[in-house]
Amino acid sequence: MTPIVALPRILRIGAGSSGELPAVLGSLGLSRPLIVTDRFLFDNGFVAPLVAGLAAAGIAARVFADTVPEPTAASIELARSFLAQGDHDCVVGFGGGSPIDSAKAIAVLAVHGGVSRDYMVPHVQDAPGLPIVAIPTTAGTGSEATRFTIITDEASDETMLCAGLAYLPLAALVDPDLTLSMPARLTADTGIDALTHAIEAYVSRRANPFSDLFAEKAMALLAPNLRRVCAAPDDRAARDAMMRGATYAGIAFSNASVALVHGMSRPIGAHFHVPHGLSNAMLLPAVTAFSAPHALDRYADCARFMQIAPPGEGDQAAVARLIGELEALNRDLAVPTPAAYGIDRARWDTLLPLMAEQALASGSPGNNPVTPSAEEIQGIYRQIWVGRAIEA
Repeated sequence: MTPIVALPRILRIGAGSSGELPAVLGSLGLSRPLIVTDRFLFDNGFVAPLVAGLAAAGIAARVFADTVPEPTAASIELARSFLAQGDHDCVVGFGGGSPIDSAKAIAVLAVHGGVSRDYMVPHVQDAPGLPIVAIPTTAGTGSEATRFTIITDEASDETMLCAGLAYLPLAALVDPDLTLSMPARLTADTGIDALTHAIEAYVSRRANPFSDLFAEKAMALLAPNLRRVCAAPDDRAARDAMMRGATYAGIAFSNASVALVHGMSRPIGAHFHVPHGLSNAMLLPAVTAFSAPHALDRYADCARFMQIAPPGEGDQAAVARLIGELEALNRDLAVPTPAAYGIDRARWDTLLPLMAEQALASGSPGNNPVTPSAEEIQGIYRQIWVGRAIEA
């Protein structure tokens, strides 16, 4: 099948680009935005410059600031009700993946009705909702450039993947200056999240020449700068590289899809409320080791793109370097195991069959170089409990 390539209509990347929101809205004929953000960004003054800039351009904005980490169906309903109280012609997602994912879901439900579960894959929502403008404040999720959103059904602890062109922002303003005050833990977790997007997009069965270009560039930007930006948070060059890399990785996986890491990560977030980037980081070395023998050349390419294997080295040796680097990255950035994170071992073990079932049901493992059985997924979950990767 011919790949369907989809990108935001407007993509502005660079320091200060968030200040161009009034001009971008004007160019799109939009003038009544709802800004969707979180309480931290609102209470700490990050939203005020956006609102002031819009006001100076004669645009009045309302702000919904009660999104929650790993958005739930209930939080989306609350936001949709808030939106309905105003006369809005667009939704601006301002924040990390949770506010932007919330903005996407709200924009669709506002036009098409129903509840979040109605839009869960295999449903594909291409018919547009309200226009979406995304302004990320983290260098990780790439949600500003993707046609996906993720909502948790808190009643069943199920993570619902929603897909389709309706979730692709019309415009994205990617401003690395917004990441300068990110805490170290968030910087590390979102950075590994972005690296996971790039690797999975490249090894996905749905990879294509277009997505490969962005995945390769993303790895080249992210890998050399992740430790650097964690060690020196005010390093603007590293922040810029991470922000660009995260957006490129988002473009890559939006046009190729993610794979087993994401399929297994979502149940961890839903059942144990582990942030998405962190659960990806917990899984990435072990899933890479499990999958690599089935796409040795593609994973070896990843090691070369990340500049951890020399060009002439054989694929087997390059993949060994890749797995070693991913394990070292987790150690250096203090990524905890599920045990160290404080998850109850008995509950973890009890939920493994359900988590494996939910991982497979998400569809993402089907994009992996090899589709695992439910038993193999449970085996990987058991191994990451103690922080061991499978030997390639």
